Amino acid sequence: MSESTSTVTPAATAPRKGGGRSRLSLPVILLIIAGGLALFSLVRVISGADDLTSVGQVSGALQLAVPIGLAGLGGLWAERAGVVNIGLEGMMILGTWFGAWAGFQWGPWTGVLAGLIGGALGGLLHAVMTVTFNVNHIVSGVAINILAVGATRYLSNFTFAEAPGGSSKQSPRIEAIDRITIPGVSDALAELQAKHWFFVSDVAGVLGGLVTNLSLLTVLALALIPATWWILWRTAFGLRLRSCGENPIAAESLGVNVYKYKYIAVLVSGALAGLGGAFLAIVSTGIYQEGQTGGRGFIGLAAMIFGNWMPGGLALGAGLFGFTDSLKLRGGAENVHAMLLLLAILLVVALVWTLYKKKYVAAAVSAVASAVLFTWYLMTESLPSQFVDAAPYVTTLLVLALSAQRLRMPKANGAPYKRGQGK
Repeated sequence: MSESTSTVTPAATAPRKGGGRSRLSLPVILLIIAGGLALFSLVRVISGADDLTSVGQVSGALQLAVPIGLAGLGGLWAERAGVVNIGLEGMMILGTWFGAWAGFQWGPWTGVLAGLIGGALGGLLHAVMTVTFNVNHIVSGVAINILAVGATRYLSNFTFAEAPGGSSKQSPRIEAIDRITIPGVSDALAELQAKHWFFVSDVAGVLGGLVTNLSLLTVLALALIPATWWILWRTAFGLRLRSCGENPIAAESLGVNVYKYKYIAVLVSGALAGLGGAFLAIVSTGIYQEGQTGGRGFIGLAAMIFGNWMPGGLALGAGLFGFTDSLKLRGGAENVHAMLLLLAILLVVALVWTLYKKKYVAAAVSAVASAVLFTWYLMTESLPSQFVDAAPYVTTLLVLALSAQRLRMPKANGAPYKRGQGK
C-alpha cells in the first residue's frame, strides 16, 4: 500500500479507554486561571512584594521562557515521532553560534535563519545516527552536545576573535530585532497595575506584560505553539508522524514511510532548538557568549515532560521556569521569599484535597511541609542568594516530581526500529 493512499486511524494512536483523563472545558480552565491569579494577588498583598505580577515581571518572564519553550517544542516534535532528543542543548548551542555569526554580519533576521539551519544540522546528525544507524538515542544526544561545544569553540577562534568587538568567546554586537508595544492599551494597563488593587491590578499586570515591548521573534515563537498543535493533531501528516512514535511497525504496515517522518521530525526538532539558541544571542543579549545556553536545552526537555508531550502543557512548564527565573532578576530575595508563602498556601490546598481523597499519608506530608514553609516565611525577611539563584531549578524538579504520576510518553519513544519490520 502506498503512503499517499494509506491512512492511520486515530484509534491507532489514541490511549486505551480508561487510560486517559477527561479534558477540561474552557470555563473550567478560565476558573483555574482566575483562581491562580487571585492566589498570587493574595500573596502579593500579604507579603508586600508588589513586583510579583507587574508588567515588567511578566514581560521578563516571557523573554526568559521563550528559548526554553522553543527547545521543549523541538523535543516534542522528535519524541512524538519516537526519537528521544537529549541533544537539544547542543542544537541550541549551534543556534546561538550560527545566529550570531550571520547576525552581526548581515542583520538579525539573517541570523535567525542561520540559527534555524545550525540547529537543523545538529538534528540531521542526530537523525542519521538514531534512525539510519540505530545508535542509542541517549548516546547520540550526548555526543551532539559535546560536539557542539567543541565545534563552536573552535569556530569562534578564527571568526569572532578576528572581528572588531569580538573575541574567542564572544561575538561582536548584533543589531536588535524590532519590538512592538500596543499604544494606549499598554499604558492603561501599566497605570492600572501600579494602583496595586487586589486581583484587578494583577490581571492588568499579566495582560500588560503580553502587549508591552515584545520582540517580533517572541511573537513568532508564541505562534509556533498553536501551529504545532494544529499540525500534529489536526492534519493527516501529523497523525502519520505521531503513529511513528506510538507504533512504527503498525504505521509501516499501513504504508507510512517511517524513516521519512522520523527524519522530518528530528530536523524540525533541531531547527526549533536552534531558533531558541538564536533568540538567546539576538534578542535576549544581543551578543553570542560561550556557554550562554546555560542548560536551557535540558530545562526545555523537562518542560516538555512536565507538559505530558503536549504543546499547551509544555508552554505552561516553560512559563513556570521563566517566571521563577525572572523573580530573582526583579526584586530578587524579596520576590522569592514571597513564593515561600505561595507554596505554603498551595500545600494547604493539597492537604484539603488529599484528605478528601482519603490519602492520609500524603495529607500528613503536605501538612508538615506547609508548616515548615509557613515557619520559614514568618521567621525570615529574605532568603540566601544561593537559594534565590537555585529557585528556578528547584521549582522545575518539584513540579516534575509532583506531576510524574500522570505522564504518558509515546509508546515507542526511544525504541529501536528497522525498515521492513512491518512487512
